[in-house]
Amino acid sequence: MLEYKVAELSDIEATLKLHAKYQVDTIDPNDKKDGFVTTPFSKEELTDLIEKEHGLFIAKDGDEVVAYVMSASWEFWSKWAMFAFMVQNLEGKSFNGIAITKNNSYQYGPIAIDKRYRGSEVLYNIFDFAREHMAKRYPILITFVNKINPRSFKAHSKLGLKVLSEFEYNNNHYYEMVYDTSIKGTSKNRWYPQHL
Repeated sequence: MLEYKVAELSDIEATLKLHAKYQVDTIDPNDKKDGFVTTPFSKEELTDLIEKEHGLFIAKDGDEVVAYVMSASWEFWSKWAMFAFMVQNLEGKSFNGIAITKNNSYQYGPIAIDKRYRGSEVLYNIFDFAREHMAKRYPILITFVNKINPRSFKAHSKLGLKVLSEFEYNNNHYYEMVYDTSIKGTSKNRWYPQHL
């Protein structure tokens, strides 16, 4: 049985190992068609994500990290130019009648799941595990999906995320997606403890 947990510093190396398998610069070309992560991360960046944001959520099979979700404030992400662009792009947008701001929303993702666990309940479980933790701080989840990554778009649509807008950045085209963090995930296979 997989263990879902908020990552600790001791989980960084195993997380980076999974990340390298599916990051666009290091992914096996045969795996790229099934989805990929665009942003590279360092040990220092994951340390900040864990210590300052409590925003790295993982699924472990023994000592191996087989899935992760990163979630953090816009302040954390703003050192990357694309996320700074997305913050500016939030202005004037609303969801469920609420104006979206950098204070009431957060950036969800990237997410990676080892291909051995795709098509199972792992996506739903880790998404909902992360959502429950982040819902304590933010009512609105925001993410983006590259249009050349249809598997990711399909998976997140099944989770219930809605397209908020479409945008272009650095000659790439993206869907900006949104979710109400007060809504529980829809998987019937969730098993982890609900008293988070």
